[in-house]
Amino acid sequence: MSETENKKIIFSGIQPTGTFTLGNYIGAVSHWGKLQEDYNCIYSIVDMHAITVRQEPAKLRQNTLEAYALILACGVDPEKSIAFIQSHVKTHAELNWILACSTQFGELSRMTQFKDKSAKHPDDVNAGLFTYPVLMAADILAYKTDLVPVGADQKQHLELARNIAQRFNSKYGELFTVPEPYIPKTGAKVMSLQDPTKKMSKSDENPNACIYILDEPDVIMRKFKRAVTDSEACVRYAEGKDGINNLMSIYSVVTGKDYAEIEREFDGKGYGDFKAAVGEAVSDHLKPVRENFARYMADKAYLKECYTKGAEMALRISQKTISKAYRKVGFVDRT
Repeated sequence: MSETENKKIIFSGIQPTGTFTLGNYIGAVSHWGKLQEDYNCIYSIVDMHAITVRQEPAKLRQNTLEAYALILACGVDPEKSIAFIQSHVKTHAELNWILACSTQFGELSRMTQFKDKSAKHPDDVNAGLFTYPVLMAADILAYKTDLVPVGADQKQHLELARNIAQRFNSKYGELFTVPEPYIPKTGAKVMSLQDPTKKMSKSDENPNACIYILDEPDVIMRKFKRAVTDSEACVRYAEGKDGINNLMSIYSVVTGKDYAEIEREFDGKGYGDFKAAVGEAVSDHLKPVRENFARYMADKAYLKECYTKGAEMALRISQKTISKAYRKVGFVDRT
């Protein structure tokens, strides 16, 4: 990626907490490859965020490599974008401290994700879990980011990053770009196949509730055949038909057909036919991802070359920001 191209900068990070779900893919990762044509894109596997909850070290390393291979498999081109592993770029941690000193305790205590994760992990309510929205702000602000793709669960954190940037700029003089949310034009919120009132989540205890993008075709088909629907046996998008609405939304995304086309296609057909068609369409759609992922994971040297180069580029850009931030707060120049 050229640092001089006059394009807006997009930053997005994803945690290495296992294989991406179909929801992660449709809602976020599938757009990353397209975005790099029109924006200067910076993508990070945020392994530093991952350790706010207990991780098995060997598993975290494996998950981080797999997550990196997955974003490449989903369309991120390391020649067009900067793609790196967060812990390889020291400026994130350095800027985190500067920004923490421009963040109020009350702001962090209002973060709903902290409350949710504290309830889920009551035996490990650590300081990192409390302050990690500041590290997220550092991830974003280090690169003069213009736009951040965000889901509903991250809007509060982006708003905090904006507040921190504005507060720092007001106190020390203009430095940070105040980022805006980026809302994809296409895409859909993918719900659980077993409880379509809830978002699809890899933490769901029901193994049939969630599609992973590396699931084999027979597994995908089995999960869709077991998807919760309703008793009407009519494929149409309507209020109160959460299960069918979810399946239609998924089918629409992977086939490009609108709801009216889908309703015509399955007019007079039962839910069994529709579920099978959705399963087959999703499996076909994800086939290139599965194949690309296997190819990348078989070439660890290439992966290392890509994430090393990405980290070097990320460090070069973010170092400029951190040097200015250090000077503005009054630190003595180190060079």
